[in-house]
Amino acid sequence: MVKISPRPERSELLMPAGDLQKLKMAVLYGADAIYLGTPDMSLRTKSAFSLEDVVEGVKFAHSHGKRVYLTLNLFSHNKDIPKLEQYVETVRKVNPDGVIIADPGVFQYVKEMAPDLELHVSTQANICSWLSVKFWAEQGASLAVLAREVSYAELVEIREKCPDIKLEAFVHGAMCMTYSGRCLLSNFMSERGANQGNCANSCRWHYKVHMRLKDGTIKEIELNEHTRDMYEFLLEEGAREGELMPIEEDERGSYILNSKDLCLMPKLDEYLKIGIDSLKVEGRNKSQYYVALVARAYRMAIDDWYANPDGWSPEPYLKELETVQSRGYTLAFHEGRLTNHAHNYEDTATLAEWEFAGLIHKVEQDGFLMEVKNRIVAGDVLELVPPRSRQTIFLRIYEFIDAETGQARDAVNAGQKPIIRLPFAWFDQEDQARLRADYPELTMIRKERPLTQEQWDRLKLDREAQKREQGQGTEDRYLQRRDALVESQAEANSSRKFKTPRLGVEGCCGRGCNGCLIFWQDPAYAKARSLMAEKKQGEMLARNARGLTEGATGALSDG
Repeated sequence: MVKISPRPERSELLMPAGDLQKLKMAVLYGADAIYLGTPDMSLRTKSAFSLEDVVEGVKFAHSHGKRVYLTLNLFSHNKDIPKLEQYVETVRKVNPDGVIIADPGVFQYVKEMAPDLELHVSTQANICSWLSVKFWAEQGASLAVLAREVSYAELVEIREKCPDIKLEAFVHGAMCMTYSGRCLLSNFMSERGANQGNCANSCRWHYKVHMRLKDGTIKEIELNEHTRDMYEFLLEEGAREGELMPIEEDERGSYILNSKDLCLMPKLDEYLKIGIDSLKVEGRNKSQYYVALVARAYRMAIDDWYANPDGWSPEPYLKELETVQSRGYTLAFHEGRLTNHAHNYEDTATLAEWEFAGLIHKVEQDGFLMEVKNRIVAGDVLELVPPRSRQTIFLRIYEFIDAETGQARDAVNAGQKPIIRLPFAWFDQEDQARLRADYPELTMIRKERPLTQEQWDRLKLDREAQKREQGQGTEDRYLQRRDALVESQAEANSSRKFKTPRLGVEGCCGRGCNGCLIFWQDPAYAKARSLMAEKKQGEMLARNARGLTEGATGALSDG
């Protein structure tokens, strides 16, 4: 008898892990469950998990009351079948809470050879209807992962017609331009099999137009200010004679297959209302920063909805997700069809106005040891983002003390993986016992990232497009944002700037960062400092309080 576990009372948050450290971060930052794979039998040939790592990861997760699902979701060829017996025996020893399978033959094999393992059906099986869900339930599946192409209306019907089996749906992460990842473009372009876990992301490459002259020579058509208006490239589909579809290209090429990233945070309450059992985040190849910060945002959102569903709003959690690099966010197939706002035609890069500064490597008696992940210079403000507390703390840093040599510098780069010391004495507004308790090893640290004007305009366009998908904003505003991006791309100005100023009184956020000499010394913040004295430990002001006068506190006291 195959193992079937009952549906949970609450929806679980399911996070990806590409290595052991990311698994631990997912657990610490709020995941209920983690899915992972090994390079030989899952659709992630870049997985950094060894068997020993998997065993340690499962033990770590179970010790924290979390679940772990192993992926066995490749489409098997004959060469893979001899490995199955050994793999299944190994998996049984690891003791995961479920095995994710796509291939029907592999599903049947594991069902017969290891009936004690709970079986989940992968998104690669392209489950798009309640009939398919019923089929897999009858085969012994405990959970069905629905394809990303399933609309919310279809999801409601599937839940109604299949009330007993657990359902899992993607809510966040990269989107494939084909049918839930079943793609041959990567095979054709680079001989790397997307359905064997080795996608080359050919859909996101830069494509340029060339012309072949009658003498056989091939020349690139250079598009610049002199030639841009001389050419127009059109596609005509065979059955639609006369319907000419334009292809737009700039100096960098075209991005006609470049999907934005899925983000269903604006609709998360709808998924919770109908009882989707597992809310899945894509990203086993994503960074530690991505895993931790996305988990944190969805953990807060899910908990807050269960605490107060009528008063729930996605806005604060969307703000948190904006600190994580993305290609822009889309609701994708939630409403049943894609719009032009679901694609990024201008750029393929992931982008955010914040970046991964580092993480807490170790907590010592007198301070933190920080592993640096990006360049930091004197005057930068670090934000420590704890895994349990919602209250972040800020530290303006003026020098960098090498943890090994004790040497102080005014800038630090990530190339040599430096470890720097952050003495507790620098956190002059914080309680040291709270620092040790709330900011453990692996705590994320982020900072503002300087961007070019083109990058700022890209972010503004992405956010306006997200509004349009939700029926907010105006099309005129969207077109203005798009034109601004086109203009800044044409100017190609490579100078970078921060969202907030760096120097003088203007360079202070005015909220009370630890170590900020401007806030704690400048007369312009005298009243703000008195307000901070009334705050609870760790709280900051809600907005910039520079120049505040008596009686003009406003919303500052709500920080």
